[in-house]
Amino acid sequence: MKTKMLSLASMFLLGTMTVFGQAKTEKIEVKGNCSMCERRIEKAANTVEGVTDAQWNKKTKVLAFTFNSNKGKVDQVHKAVAKAGHDTDKVKASKETYDKLPNCCQYDRTEAKKGSETKGHKEHKGHEGHQM
Repeated sequence: MKTKMLSLASMFLLGTMTVFGQAKTEKIEVKGNCSMCERRIEKAANTVEGVTDAQWNKKTKVLAFTFNSNKGKVDQVHKAVAKAGHDTDKVKASKETYDKLPNCCQYDRTEAKKGSETKGHKEHKGHEGHQM
């Protein structure tokens, strides 16, 4: 009887370790401003199958989430958060969804444009006299 109980306990422990062994934590950048953004971002991330915990930090603009790597994928979290109206470092929210956010939640979306415009001007430096 003791051997059976030990075997059963060992199998349970092994099964538990296997499940937890597949848990993975990722961090992604997500644009937002306030506690309303925080709730919306975390709720969106938690809708993705396999996500067990999501925490967004409004100071660092980083969403840390834990998920079962067999069920969920990082790209799905990016898409879910963008669908809720918040740009991530890989997926941009649609203009329509972003425009529906409350005013306090509408973050500055010009940062990416400034970087690409600056880069574009640097690439053309020295070509001012050329016509295309």
